[in-house]
Amino acid sequence: MGGGYLSNPMALYATIWDASSWATGGGKIRVNYDYAPFTAEFRELVLEGCPMDPIQEYPDFTICNDKDSWLESRSYAFLTPKRRAAMQNFKQHYMYYSSCYDVWRYPAKLPGCVIDRIEKERFNESGRLKIDGSHRKQTMTSKARRKRKPLSDA
Repeated sequence: MGGGYLSNPMALYATIWDASSWATGGGKIRVNYDYAPFTAEFRELVLEGCPMDPIQEYPDFTICNDKDSWLESRSYAFLTPKRRAAMQNFKQHYMYYSSCYDVWRYPAKLPGCVIDRIEKERFNESGRLKIDGSHRKQTMTSKARRKRKPLSDA
């Protein structure tokens, strides 16, 4: 979160794949293929951008000038300090994995990753949150501690 949004061209790609060897409790829970076929559905998905040919080696970016100008005029084209704080707050409370800190799978820093020293301390080398990967459990535990009253010696 050191800068604004990524400046490199981005793409949308969706697929369904079996991540049960690592994503489900470290492989403890396997995919049940009895429920196949698996499908994904996107509702009210709106993509704004300039379509490019992924095979073209040297894309002609000038064809997107009008679209770029329109996109850059939109309110979501930049992060205000308030939006940046809201995004940081969301990450602090709900992000339990980051590929930017996953040095096991990605030994070299991924493009687009901005390494935050303080944020990095919260994650293991696997990119998972150090507190057993569950914000909900962490939040509930801290709430329970606050409710407890210290025992008196009397």
